[in-house]
Amino acid sequence: MKPRAIDRAPRTTMKAQAMINLRRREFLAGTAVLLFTAATVRAATITGRLPWAPNAGNPPPQVRLGPWEFFSGDEGRAMDALADCIIPPDAETLGGKDAGCAVFVDRQLAGPYGQQEGLYLRPPFQAGAKNQGHQSEKGPAQSYREGLAALDRACRERYGKSFAELSGEDKIAVLTALEKGNLKLEGVDGASFFAQVVKDVQMGLFADPIYGGNRDMSGWKMIGYPGARYNYLDWVNRHNERFPLPPVGMTGNAQWSRS
Repeated sequence: MKPRAIDRAPRTTMKAQAMINLRRREFLAGTAVLLFTAATVRAATITGRLPWAPNAGNPPPQVRLGPWEFFSGDEGRAMDALADCIIPPDAETLGGKDAGCAVFVDRQLAGPYGQQEGLYLRPPFQAGAKNQGHQSEKGPAQSYREGLAALDRACRERYGKSFAELSGEDKIAVLTALEKGNLKLEGVDGASFFAQVVKDVQMGLFADPIYGGNRDMSGWKMIGYPGARYNYLDWVNRHNERFPLPPVGMTGNAQWSRS
């Protein structure tokens, strides 16, 4: 009987696999040495300074100061007046207007937030519960445009003046009635609109100054918030003590860049 030929393919495959495993181990070992060497070369002891520089982390673009980008002149004046009513100025802290809260809202409405970028915007639109979030076809930009116009119309009907032209007492009376639902705005849910304005103005006071509000970091100084500092290791266990250093924003502190 003629002997059957022996199939040597499995032995060849095993040998090839062994070579692959060997090369893989050599590659991984070489990579580890390379990484260790690179880490050793780059290691350094940093003293007397922080190991970073302002703007090194690619922060968002800083808001440009200047004319309104979304609000009209009348809308901007109404928004400034609303900001000062919600956050009135005092001897120690800027009011909402001087802190740039209206500028913050204006820039947000002119950008992706106001245009609802990234949100589902197709019908059907139904009135949902509060815990379901935003359910309206209208975005923030349209809601503000309609709400500020309706507020001025209501004030002219009652006082013969726009909201921004009212006395301080009359402004507070209007907003109190609006919050309680005693003042109706044409085509607008007045209480919901006012609640949104309060929320957005508060964000303008406490957001990073890069977004246009919180000028001179007045909101952070008021509550003692130190801002975007590198770390607080020395203060982790020091409770109920005021942090002694001035706050720092994402673009750093103006004092750092002074000549």
